[in-house]
Amino acid sequence: MTTKNSAHLDRTDKKILNLLQQNSNLSNLELAEAIGLSPTPCARRVKRLEEEGIIERKISLVNPEKLGFNLTVFVVVDMDKHTHDRFKAFEAAICQIPEIQECHIITGQNADFLLKVVVRDMPDYEDFFLHKLTHLEGVRSVHSSFVLRKVIDSKLINLL
Repeated sequence: MTTKNSAHLDRTDKKILNLLQQNSNLSNLELAEAIGLSPTPCARRVKRLEEEGIIERKISLVNPEKLGFNLTVFVVVDMDKHTHDRFKAFEAAICQIPEIQECHIITGQNADFLLKVVVRDMPDYEDFFLHKLTHLEGVRSVHSSFVLRKVIDSKLINLL
């Protein structure tokens, strides 16, 4: 069943997406060979997937620990007011804070936002917490959960 937010993908499209999620550096020729297409139709399919916004962008993932960013924290933030203007102002402000890798509006808890924050160490987190996050207008409470170890860290969406 296709919803308004999902595109119709055939088996070949799904194979292309699975392979590109695993390695976006595949050349068109390598990709075409892996899925059993000739290069021109393969390139057309990839271009269509990009134009439709199914492939948003191609990026290189770096290992944060190898760069000295050893602390990942999930932070839940509760806002003082549940108004459109308050949420929009908060969202605009956190987009300017580079330590925040992800932000989600959530329900089902006594919180409004879930943030994924990556910093070098506890002093960096303290600085982020005291001088950036808690200074934002509307923040009523903040609860932090520190990652001890990653068990799964996958960005892949299995389409097959």
